[in-house]
Amino acid sequence: QVQLVESGGGSVQAGGSLRLSCVASGYTYSMGWFRQAPGKEREGVAAIDRAGRTRYADSMMGRFTISLDNAKNTLYLQMNSLKPEDTAMYYCAADNRARAGLVPYAYDYWGQGTQVTVSS
Repeated sequence: QVQLVESGGGSVQAGGSLRLSCVASGYTYSMGWFRQAPGKEREGVAAIDRAGRTRYADSMMGRFTISLDNAKNTLYLQMNSLKPEDTAMYYCAADNRARAGLVPYAYDYWGQGTQVTVSS
């Protein structure tokens, strides 16, 4: 059973930066970050697998970077140039299958979420 523990959320002003972390226990192959704002569907932000392949949502506009430290079994999301529309609950997700990508239903394991709030 995979367990995911997220940290790093908080409140920042527009243009600021945050780095989210997700420590995973158990085997994972594909991992990703998703976000969900109130009244909205969950959407993919970025994904990575153990082979180093990455995917980003077009709406992130090159501002976010996903990385995976295999030795520490920890996933990161570096978020720069944050905008108010980035405000959401951010979730770490993992699966033991390849190429889960940015589709939420493809992931079997989820963290509790960490809130990111960006003010203008």
